[in-house]
Amino acid sequence: MTITLQLKPEVEAHLIAQAAAKGVSVETYLESVIEDGLINPEQTSCYQTLTEQEWNSELMDLINSPAFFGTPPLADTAVDRESIYTREDEML
Repeated sequence: MTITLQLKPEVEAHLIAQAAAKGVSVETYLESVIEDGLINPEQTSCYQTLTEQEWNSELMDLINSPAFFGTPPLADTAVDRESIYTREDEML
């Protein structure tokens, strides 16, 4: 079967780069991507398979994980009302 697709130039460039990185032709790469998506749908991205509750749980885990970002959380004094207004008053 032959199918013709009109791709945006940036999508086409990305597709060509992905195929080149794998060392295959664009046609072969597309064929493998489509087959993998149809034959192995469980390997799709997690955002497509998570329920809303699971998505929210994953998001909250990410938000509450300062180690993920590599930075410590801000101290309470960094964001309290007094320190904010004190800095503004000093600038005037």
